[in-house]
Amino acid sequence: MIPYWRLSGYYFFYFAFVGAFSPYFGLYLQSIGSSAAEIAVLMSLMSVMRTLAPTLWGWLADRFGTRAPIVRLSAVLSVLGFSGFLLSNTHGVLFVSMAFLAFFWSAALPLVETLTFAHLQGQASRYGSIRVWGSVGFVLAVLGLGYLLDEMPIRNLLWVTLGILAGILLCAMVIPEVRKARENVVMVSLGSILRRPEVRALLTACFFMSAAHGALYVFYSLHLVAHGYSKTLVGWMWTLGVLAEILVFMGMPQLLRAYSLRNLLLFSFAAAVLRFVMIGWGADSLVILVLAQLLHGATFGSYHAAAVAAVNRWFGAQHQARGQALYGSISFGAGGVVGGLISGYTWELVGAGWTYTLASVFALMGFVTLSRGWRDRFAAEIV
Repeated sequence: MIPYWRLSGYYFFYFAFVGAFSPYFGLYLQSIGSSAAEIAVLMSLMSVMRTLAPTLWGWLADRFGTRAPIVRLSAVLSVLGFSGFLLSNTHGVLFVSMAFLAFFWSAALPLVETLTFAHLQGQASRYGSIRVWGSVGFVLAVLGLGYLLDEMPIRNLLWVTLGILAGILLCAMVIPEVRKARENVVMVSLGSILRRPEVRALLTACFFMSAAHGALYVFYSLHLVAHGYSKTLVGWMWTLGVLAEILVFMGMPQLLRAYSLRNLLLFSFAAAVLRFVMIGWGADSLVILVLAQLLHGATFGSYHAAAVAAVNRWFGAQHQARGQALYGSISFGAGGVVGGLISGYTWELVGAGWTYTLASVFALMGFVTLSRGWRDRFAAEIV
């Protein structure tokens, strides 16, 4: 039987943490006197560690054939790392705490994705119905904190976020390991998989997609507040994007029957090109911002679901943890680092409009890379 609620609970709290941390932690750092460059560096540490840590943990998981214990260890150490934010506001302590938190927190998701697909046992279309609870957790966190922080000191963000990490720890303790059945498997080297042009094209395009989102995750809340919007509205705008994402996750079985993974991904990249231009130059119009947030259903929802499905098919059972780790490291890790750091400097040099225009250029580069490198429309279906 699929441990539906245990997996869903983990996704719920994991992305509730994202909903509490990504939109509001930059505001907390600003409130204690951090500069835009310091905020960019600190927030980009999450992406730096997502570049390094998942590959290490994925190799260990594939090497020893176990994932759940690593997920539990990462949860314990994530709580310990975040606790450092309660001790001091000095940049050195913040830097060390963020690096420690990010190294262990980022280890877990690729392994949980691998566990989820292993429990699904070929029913990959059901992934969306489990993953959607992560989006629900994000919505409740981002919306609830939007109201809370309009009425209470922003330092309360630390205690709420620590409580969410405790929820991650609780769920990690009850996620079951997958018992592998003995079967004859044709051994395929990881190198031979990575030499396939469609695999290289996807991973490179995912790097550009995450780089495009760098300015969104680091500065979107600050961008809205600078244009006179309240923190409550900021919460609603993040919520709107995730509601669109939820609808896409719920509809993924139908989308996967109607469209190829390649076409879903190309549409997602095209939507990202449009979305970031709208955010950068249309922030004075609430209507434009709403339309841009609805595109999050494509720029993350269909994009992420199609990407992890492709990785699941291409890398097979023997390299599954490393495949998901590579996807996370190259996209959310390396791409997030580049996008976050560049946006931190362009934000002060050329302003928000041109920073988000650069994000659109990154998305366009991903679109071109994917369309030219993944030429076989049915490549993902034959693995």
